[in-house]
Formats: sequence, structure tokens, C-alpha cells
Amino acid sequence: MAHDFDREIDRRSSDSIKWTRYPPDVLPLWVADMDFASPDAVIQALRERVDHGVFGYGRAPEELAEVFAQRLTELYRWTVSPRHILLLPGVVPAIHMACRAFTLPGEAVLVQTPVYPPIRSLPAHCERPCREVSLVRDQDGRFYVDWDVFERALADRARLFVLCNPQNPTGRVFSRSELERFATACRRGGAVILSDEIHCDIVFQGHEHVPIASLAPEVADRTVTLMSPSKTFNLSGLQCAFAVIQNDELRRRFVASWQGLVPHLNALGALAALAAYRHGQAWLGELRAYLQANRDALCGAVRERLPGVKLSAPEGTYLAWLDCRDTAAAHEPYRFFLERARVALGEGGAFGADATGFVRLNFGCTRATLEAALDRLSNALAAAHR
Repeated sequence: MAHDFDREIDRRSSDSIKWTRYPPDVLPLWVADMDFASPDAVIQALRERVDHGVFGYGRAPEELAEVFAQRLTELYRWTVSPRHILLLPGVVPAIHMACRAFTLPGEAVLVQTPVYPPIRSLPAHCERPCREVSLVRDQDGRFYVDWDVFERALADRARLFVLCNPQNPTGRVFSRSELERFATACRRGGAVILSDEIHCDIVFQGHEHVPIASLAPEVADRTVTLMSPSKTFNLSGLQCAFAVIQNDELRRRFVASWQGLVPHLNALGALAALAAYRHGQAWLGELRAYLQANRDALCGAVRERLPGVKLSAPEGTYLAWLDCRDTAAAHEPYRFFLERARVALGEGGAFGADATGFVRLNFGCTRATLEAALDRLSNALAAAHR
């Protein structure tokens, strides 16, 4: 590989939330933040801009929306006009703006659990009723949709469906046929689709990311798609995201909802996004290969060294959803592994009421860090069974 993803980078000295939340002896694999340096082209573009020395009010490069639209065409055969693309300072603010724009008090928001905590808390923050529908598991532990339950929940005054694809934390990448069923159900129920696709670039061999809005014009007409370079190129701290809204009325309502509340795009974030999309594809290919090897090593370790833990191999993202309900850590696996293994994982309960006994592990780290964490988890479980 041209890029050295095995290089250990000291992040404790960089005010990293990931690496400073816990004491120095804890390995942090909890938040969705990779430990890899961003592509060289991004670093060079930022360095040149910083050397300029003036950071007054700015605007995003005019070509950024065009480059992003071209990327959608090349990757997904999805034709989008640059005027349908809105630049934003983040996906989380965008989902809150969408909730306020497309629902009225008393109209429900439908979410699927387990799910990224800011999505799960969205209805409460917007003071809307929440319809939580649990993803269910087959005998191999793979998550899928119970369509009868989903459609009943959608019919119960749900006017906004928040789709997370690739799915955080389960790692599912929904198939075209599943997306078509989501779209059909939302059309029948009159719901707007808010599709969080922030992990769209991290999809492993044998799977394909399909933006739900790319299925057909009538689907795009009721969909708000959110994407960002932040997870892909490790740019989360630079605050840059995109909303694709092809329906003029939905776009007008969405823009109206953020007036005076959402700041302009971070100038450095916009510059980094442009450099990443123009010059970062080779780096991204190497990243995916490295992450897939990490995923495979993790799955092997779960089978061989973590007795009782179950894991369905993630199809996308760099996140693994570990089922610890048949282990000594079953009651509070997050606390068990933090105290006995000194490994910080994502606490399952934050992802859904039905997520007790699970933890989320971020394998977007060096192989050495991953192996060290797995050794600690294995030793903690072995000690608990003695």
C-alpha cells in the first residue's frame, strides 16, 4: 500500500475526544473516529490555505457541488444537479433540521433500532412522537427488517422515516430490493425519507451501496439524502456535509428550517472535501482493503478467542456490533470490558431499548491496536470463567 495504515499516530496530544475521554491505560474503540491520517492531498491543501494566514468570512469553492454531483454519477449512476445539493456543517444538525421541516407536532418519526444514538434521540429533541422498530436477527445473527411490523409503525401517523444505510451499528448494507420496499411503504404511507448515508464509501466486497433516492425519480421526490466526507476520509473535525434534495418544495422547506440556526460551512472543511473527492480515491481503495482485513481479523478472533460473543460480519462501516449476552459480560458488557480489560467500547443501551448486552467496537484503527484490544477482551473473559 502507498499509504501506511499501520503507522501509530499519537492522538492524545491533539485534543482528540476519542483518546482523551478515558485514562491513558484504556484503549478507546468507542466512537466512530478512525486513527489514520487523511490523504496527503487533503493535508497539502489545508497547509497551503493555512499558510495564507487570513481566515475571514469565506465561501465554499464554486466547483465543490459540481465535483460532488459528478461523484454521485460515477459511483451510483445517479444524476443530480448541483443546484439540488446543499452544503452543511454536519449530518447531525441536518437530521434535526429535517425533522422540524417535514413533521408537525403530533406527527411521528420512525427509526429502526439499534441505531446511531443521535438518530434515536431525534424525535425527543424535536418533540415528536417516536416509533421505534427493531431490526430482527436470523439464525446467523444477520439483521433484517420485519416488514409487517415496519409497515404498521409507518401507518401510525409516521411522516418521517429515518433510514441509516450503511447501518450504524450493525454494519448492514441494505440491498436494492430492501430499499425498494422501504420506498414503496413510505410512498403508500405518505412519509418523507431522511436517508443518513454518511458511511456510504465504506462498503466491503460482495456488497454495494445504493442511495435510496437513486432508485427512481418518484423516490427521489420524497427523499432527503445526507452524505459527508467525514467518515470516509477522517475529516469529522472539519464539519462538512451534503444534503441532496431533488424536490423543490422539500428543499425550500429544509432551507427555511435552518435560517439563523445553522452556520455557514467551515471554509477548511469545504477545501478538505474538495481535495478528498478530487484526489483521494486511491487512498480510499487502500483504506477499504485495510478495514476489510481488520474486519476479517476481528471476526476470526470472535470465533476463536471470545467464547460466547456473537458477531455477524459487517457489510459496511468500520463498526462491529458484538452480542455479549451469552458471556460473563452479559449484564453490562460496556462496563465489564472497561473495568476488566481497559478497553472502551460503545455502550449498547444508547443504541436502543433492545440493545442491552451488546457493545459497538470501532475497528478503524491500526492492526496493532486492534490486536492489543482483542487480547485484552479475551483475557478478561477467560479470567471471568475461571
